[in-house]
Amino acid sequence: MAELSRHQKKIVDRYYTHRDTIMLTKLQELVTELYLAKAKGTPHALWKRARTAMKNLGVKPSLMDHIIDRQSPEILARNIQQWLKESRGAQGSDSSRR
Repeated sequence: MAELSRHQKKIVDRYYTHRDTIMLTKLQELVTELYLAKAKGTPHALWKRARTAMKNLGVKPSLMDHIIDRQSPEILARNIQQWLKESRGAQGSDSSRR
């Protein structure tokens, strides 16, 4: 495997520095897609993406399972609001607080 250039290393470092923000943004976008897809039946692929984003965010498995089992965009949206508050209140701290 080729060595990363200095520029590439900075890009990778910035990604991991802002990973929580990136995952929260993805989840916000997924809530919108889930609301729109609700009329078409159960959008399994969207919930799978939501699970992955929550896992990357460091959400407790029990909470993640509850949200996915209920398949309610409203519950996901309420939790995202809480996670955003926590993220803004403790920027730069460990993501294991969820």
